[in-house]
Amino acid sequence: MRRTFQAIATATLAGAMLALGSGMAVASPAPAADDIDVHSVPAAEVAEATTAWSPERMEAAVPADDLVLDQVGLLDPAPAPDGEATTYAAEQPVLQATQVSPISHIGKVFFTLGGQDYVCSGNSVTSANGSTVSTAGHCLNEGPGAFASEFIFVPAYQNGSAPYGQWPAVELVAPTQWTSGGDIDYDTGFAVVATQGGSTLSATVGASGVAFNQSTGLSYTLYGYPAASPFTGETLQRCAGASSPDRLGGTTSQGVSCDMTGGSSGGPWFVGSGSNGVQNSVNSFGYNSQPGVMYGPYWGSVIEDAYQAAQG
Repeated sequence: MRRTFQAIATATLAGAMLALGSGMAVASPAPAADDIDVHSVPAAEVAEATTAWSPERMEAAVPADDLVLDQVGLLDPAPAPDGEATTYAAEQPVLQATQVSPISHIGKVFFTLGGQDYVCSGNSVTSANGSTVSTAGHCLNEGPGAFASEFIFVPAYQNGSAPYGQWPAVELVAPTQWTSGGDIDYDTGFAVVATQGGSTLSATVGASGVAFNQSTGLSYTLYGYPAASPFTGETLQRCAGASSPDRLGGTTSQGVSCDMTGGSSGGPWFVGSGSNGVQNSVNSFGYNSQPGVMYGPYWGSVIEDAYQAAQG
């Protein structure tokens, strides 16, 4: 059964920086499926994260693509044995990302793992709690291993500006296939962020609809904040194109021609053109031997379970 969750909040574009109120609301965790890992962030860490990320610290954070290299032991796949059928795909022009103006519900995420500060991308998605952010699994958990600390979401980031403030996570959720097995097919996670000044994230910046168990081969528009050369991570970038199966490494992920680099991990894939469609994947990984193709996991029932555990 195909399931689509339509956006339930529209953007209220109040340009003022939001301050975290003293009555910070922490979402109660929803019951999680057996294949979902839910990490509740200690209140002291939530409070610390609200002031921990200075512009200088954000600028020094490194793209989190290195975190996925070990898990994807197929970034340079071994050649097929002699005699096995092999196909060499035709070369296509690489679609270059285009800079776009900030979008209120898309932003950057910052977090710490193993003592290192990292940066990824994320998106506010429709949810019952109004406070759910989608990103890549490797942007909140080592896969397998520890969950990130001091995780924040900065919507509509541009050139160091945070017009809607910094939103600290109170809960991090991902499939156990990622948190326990590092399976790249499930490289998606969701963060539940604290309310600020009595307002939820979606009431402040809006939220995208999400869709699961859809057809493969759809056309998508991809967004993210690539930070590795030739990009700087300071502006939002976009690619668009049709998706195709992973015939290189055998994952269930789909690829779209796009030259976005590290830092764009976790950025949303929208069905169709533009950012008004439903989200159906995230930027996940690329192959060293296939530059210019961005892969995103197929959002099936397991990732839907992770979403349900977070959004409740």
